[in-house]
Amino acid sequence: MLKILKYSFYDLMRSRWSYVYFLFYLLLGFVLLFLNNDLSKAVITLMNIIIILVPLIGTIFGVMYFYNSREFTELLLAQPLKRSSIFLGQYLGVAGSLTLSLVLGLGIPFALYGLFQSGDILNFSMLIVIGAFLTFIFTGLAYNIAISNENKIKGFGYAVLLWLFMAVIYDGLFLLSLIAFEEYPLDSFSLAATIFNPIDLSRILILLKLDISALLGYTGAVFKNFLGTQLGFLVSAAVLVIWTVLPVWTLIRKAKRKDF
Repeated sequence: MLKILKYSFYDLMRSRWSYVYFLFYLLLGFVLLFLNNDLSKAVITLMNIIIILVPLIGTIFGVMYFYNSREFTELLLAQPLKRSSIFLGQYLGVAGSLTLSLVLGLGIPFALYGLFQSGDILNFSMLIVIGAFLTFIFTGLAYNIAISNENKIKGFGYAVLLWLFMAVIYDGLFLLSLIAFEEYPLDSFSLAATIFNPIDLSRILILLKLDISALLGYTGAVFKNFLGTQLGFLVSAAVLVIWTVLPVWTLIRKAKRKDF
């Protein structure tokens, strides 16, 4: 598995799109630091970009790499190698390369700015960790979509639809449900609905870390009462881990049963 991981990782790191992804965050980090004197504002701006862009890139790259390396994957399947090792190695290579581009792209400008000597290191660390989680989650979901669809057009279509649902449609349905049932206690419902969407959960965790949950109004108070506590933070972290592990588990199951 390690050899396949290294091959996939270096293969993607040689891709020009990895450099574009890295340079985008590098330039974005420098621009935000010079335009904002308050690092918290820079972190908020980065949050709004990361929670939308990172899942999209992870989804597209995951599907694209699976289809482009299909012939190589079939060659590996003809060798005495475990299917779980092949697909797990490829998945970790894709997710790892994207995460490295994200971490280096944002880490270099913040390090040069002297963030690691300020009190905002925890906020920045949370941002990086959340970005890494979202990368691994949506890359895993993308691999599940790709392995379930032979047709590339359908695979890409379902992948974009998944991102669109999680990033936009889900929030709209959530808000409509809150408006429709505003006369009922919705504390538990709000928490459960947030947990079922890793993008929403990531956004709430960052806002709570920045202590600006008041911007969320009533729901902000609900989230702070639970997610703002140590127990709530541990539960949220556990949910993100589950979101990361579950697509990998389903990927391995599908890979073992699929007839190539």
